[in-house]
Amino acid sequence: SGDYLVTIEEKNKATFLRAYTNWRCMSAGSSRVCVRMVGHKMEESYGETLKEQMAIVEMPLSDPPLCVSCCPVDGNLLVGCKNKLVMFCLKYVVVNQNLTVLDFERSLILHVDNVIPAEVAFCARHIAITTELDVLILKLELAQQGADNSGQRARRVTALEEPVDTGPLQLESDEFVICQKPVELLGEESKLCEIPITLESTGLATEGTEYFQVRYLLFRRFTPDQSPFGFCEETKLHSLQLLPVYQTALGETENKRELLSLFCFFSLPHVGYLYSVGKSVELISTYKYSEKSEQAVLTPQFLHVITSESLQCFTVRCSAAAARDEDPYIDTTVKACPPVSLDVCTLRMQLFIGPRAICHFKNHVILLIKADTEDITERRKATRRMLSRKADSIKSRKTPDSESGWNLYIVNTVPTVQLYREMVDYSRTYENVKTESCIHLLSEAHLLVRAAIMDPSFLKPDEKEELLTAFRESCAFLGDCYSRFDTKDYHLALPYYRMSGLSLTEVLERLVSEDDETHKYERGFLFYLAHSLNEDLNEELSQESATKVLQIFYLAEPVQLPHILCSPCMRNVCPLTAMKYLQKIEKIMPSVVLTLTKASMALKMGDLTLYEREMESYKETILAFGFTGQPKLLRQRKEGVVIPTEFAVHLKETQPGLLVAATVTLYENSKIELEEADTFFKTLCNSSGSAVPQLLVDFWEALLVVCSQEEVLQELLLRVTSQYVWRISKRLLPDTKPLKTTEDLINSCNHFGLIFPWVTFIMSLGSPSDKDYPEDISKLQSILCSQSINVTSALPFLEPLSEDGNAGLTIHVLCSTRLGKYEESLDLLLKRCPEAVVLYAQHELKDDNRAVWWNKLLPELCKRTRLSGNYCPVHISSLKETLSVVAMELELRDFLNVLPEDGTAAFFLPHLLHCSQRKPLT
Repeated sequence: SGDYLVTIEEKNKATFLRAYTNWRCMSAGSSRVCVRMVGHKMEESYGETLKEQMAIVEMPLSDPPLCVSCCPVDGNLLVGCKNKLVMFCLKYVVVNQNLTVLDFERSLILHVDNVIPAEVAFCARHIAITTELDVLILKLELAQQGADNSGQRARRVTALEEPVDTGPLQLESDEFVICQKPVELLGEESKLCEIPITLESTGLATEGTEYFQVRYLLFRRFTPDQSPFGFCEETKLHSLQLLPVYQTALGETENKRELLSLFCFFSLPHVGYLYSVGKSVELISTYKYSEKSEQAVLTPQFLHVITSESLQCFTVRCSAAAARDEDPYIDTTVKACPPVSLDVCTLRMQLFIGPRAICHFKNHVILLIKADTEDITERRKATRRMLSRKADSIKSRKTPDSESGWNLYIVNTVPTVQLYREMVDYSRTYENVKTESCIHLLSEAHLLVRAAIMDPSFLKPDEKEELLTAFRESCAFLGDCYSRFDTKDYHLALPYYRMSGLSLTEVLERLVSEDDETHKYERGFLFYLAHSLNEDLNEELSQESATKVLQIFYLAEPVQLPHILCSPCMRNVCPLTAMKYLQKIEKIMPSVVLTLTKASMALKMGDLTLYEREMESYKETILAFGFTGQPKLLRQRKEGVVIPTEFAVHLKETQPGLLVAATVTLYENSKIELEEADTFFKTLCNSSGSAVPQLLVDFWEALLVVCSQEEVLQELLLRVTSQYVWRISKRLLPDTKPLKTTEDLINSCNHFGLIFPWVTFIMSLGSPSDKDYPEDISKLQSILCSQSINVTSALPFLEPLSEDGNAGLTIHVLCSTRLGKYEESLDLLLKRCPEAVVLYAQHELKDDNRAVWWNKLLPELCKRTRLSGNYCPVHISSLKETLSVVAMELELRDFLNVLPEDGTAAFFLPHLLHCSQRKPLT
C-alpha cells in the first residue's frame, strides 16, 4: 500500500501538507533530499546516481489541511479541510528501468456543507468524519458514468425531503448551553442526517476512470457530558479510527491480504464505541472508562486507552465479528466462536504521568508523555458557552517545540501466547465454583488467539504452530467448561471439543472419574457424548471406557442406551453387561428398538435361543419399521465405507425378506440413499466388481412396489431390466432364490404388467435356451408389458439380448410395439413366428391402429400364401382369420379394393358374402 510518511506542518503561520517518500534511506546514512510538487515530472529529480535519496512531496491545497488519514489497504490519502475532503490516489511512477518512485494524484473532492472535520479516517473506500460531537461514516461505491461526455460533472447526494428533527436551535446565550438532542441513524436511515455531499472528480478522464457515488452508513450525534466526571466543554469526540481485518492467513496466500471486515472506533471522554461497518452496520461494544480518556488506539486484539495518569488495555470483539463474516455457519455443531455480545473487560492498567498521545505498531505501544505542572483544579474550571462547529472555538496551544519535559516511551505488549497462558491460569481460580466468569475469561483468551491467527503478520512457522496449538487448547478448555457447568449454552461443548482435535477417549479421561459411579454429569457433557457416539467416528473405545459410558447413560438418559450401544465406538462393549442394562430399561420403557438391540447383543453373546425369543416378540412388519429408529443396527460406516453389521449378516442367512423390507423402510424414511443401499448389499453378499447379488435385485423389486418418484422409478426399472438382460444373455442363474416371483410382482406392483397373450403363446412354443431362466424372462416381459418404463431409455440395456430364442423375439417385438413400429413387429413375427401374428394383431392393432390389418397384414399374408402355396397351412389359416376381421371393419367396396386381383374367387367369396350381409352395398 506504499511506504511513506505524511505530515501537516506549520511554518510562518502557514500550513503545509507534505509526504516523505523513501525516508528509510536517511537512517542508512544518506543525506540526499529532493523536494518536488505532487504530479510534476520526476526525471530531473532522480538521476542515475541519486537513487538513494529521500523525497519531500508538496501537496498544495486551496484550504489549510486540518486532519489527514492514510488507507492501510491501498495507500490512498484523505485530507480533511473546512467543508470538504480531498482524496489523493497513490501511484507508482517508473522513472527508468531501475527506479520506481511513489507519487500522488488528486482524484476526488467531497464537499461537505457546514462541517469542519476534527478527525477523518479512510480505509477501503470507507470514510469516517468527526466534529466535536458528530460522527458520519460514508462509503464510496462505483457508479456508472454519467450521460455527459466528460464524465466530470459533480454528482450531488442530498438528504431526503424530511430530515430528522434534531431539536430546535436557539440563539447563543451567556447563561446557557443550547445543544441538539442525540441521534443514532444506521444504514439507509443515516441519509436523514441533513448533511448533503457533493462529489467533484478532479482527475483526467480516461477509459479506466472510476466514478463514485456516496452511500451513507452511520450518523451519530452526541450531547455534552453532564456526568460528575466531566464538563460540557470537555465533551468532544476523539480517536476516530477505521480498522481492517483480513482473511485468515493460511496456505500459499499468506502474504496476500484480502479484506474481510471493517470496524470503526471513536470515543468520548468517558465512553468509547466500536461499530462494525463492513457487511452490516451495527454497534459491537461500548467501553466505559473509569476516568477521563485522552486518546485511544484500536488493534485487532486490544483497545489501548490513555488517561491523564494511566495506560489502560481492554479486550475487543473484532475477531468474533470477523470470524462470522468469514464463515456465516460458524455457530453450528461443528464450529463455534464466543459471541460478539460478550462483555468486554479490562486486561491491564499501567500508571504513567501525563500521557498525551498514543499509537500502535505490531507489538509496540508508543506513548508521548509530558508531565503537566499546571494546577489541575484551575484547568478544570469551565465557563459555560455554546458548543459550535466554528473553527475559532478551538483554543490555541503552545507547540511542543517551545516546551520541555516531553518523553517518548515504547511499551512492548505481552506476547499473545504468554498473555493467553496468564488468562487461562487466572481462570482456574473460578473453576471450582463453576461460575460464568471462568467461561468469560477463557472466551477472552480464545478470541485473543483467534485474532492473532487472523493477523497476516504472524507468518513465522514456529509462531504459527504455537498459536494453533494454543487455539486447540483453548477450545478444549471451553469444551470442559460447557461440559462441567450448568449453563444455558451447554450445547457449545460439542463444537469446541471438535475444534480442539481431542479424541472421544481423551475427553472421557478429562471429565470422567474412575471411582465415582454416582457422579452427576451436566447436560453439556451428555450432549457431547450422545452426539459423538451417534456419529461415525473412526475410534473404538476400550471395554472399560465403553462400560463407563453405559453407566453414565443408564443413570442420566436411559432412553438413549439402545442408540449408544449401536455406535461404532462401542464395538468393544461387553455384550453381557449391555444386556443387563437393557433388561433393566425394558421393564420401564419397552420399545422395538430396544428389543432389536437386545437381539443384536444376543448375537454377540452367541445365544441364538435368546436371539430368536427377542425376534419373536414383534411381527416382522413391526420389526422392519423398528430399524428406522436406529439404522446402525444394520449398517455402520468406517472411514466413509458402509459396513454391514453382524446383525445384518445373520438376517441375510435366516430372514432375507426382513432384511430387504427393513432396508426399503430405511429408504422410505430417508435413512439410507439408493447408492448407499447398493454398496450395503454388495458388501453384505461379498460381490466384487460389477456383479449384482440377487438380494440387491430383491431390494430394487421391493422398492418398485412403494416408489412414487418418477425419476427414481425410471432408475430402478432400468436397473432391474439391465440385470435381467445381463443374466439371460450370460446364461447365469441368481446367486440366491428370488424373494418374489413374477406373479407376486404382478399382483403387488403396477410397474409389472400382465403378460400379453401373444407373448405367452410364443413362449409356449418352447425354446431350449429359454427354459433355464423362466423368472428373469417373465419379469422382463412383465416390465415391458406395463406402461411404466421408458422404452427409449431401456433400448441400450436390451442390446445384449439376442433375437434367436423366443424370449429374445418377444422382447424385441414388445419394444417395437411400444415405440409404435407395428409394421416392423409384423414383419418380424411373420418371419420368425407366423402362428402368433393374428394373436398379436388382435391384441395390438386396435382403435387408431386398425388400418394396419388391411394396409399391412392382409397384403403380407396374401403375398406369403401365394409364394408358399398349400405347403404353409399357418399362412392360410392366418389369412382366413385376417379376412374375417377386415370384412367386419370395412365397407364392401373398400373390402373389394383391398383384395388381391389375382386371388381365387372361391377362397375370398365367403368373406365377401359375410361383408355384404353385414352391410348391403349402396
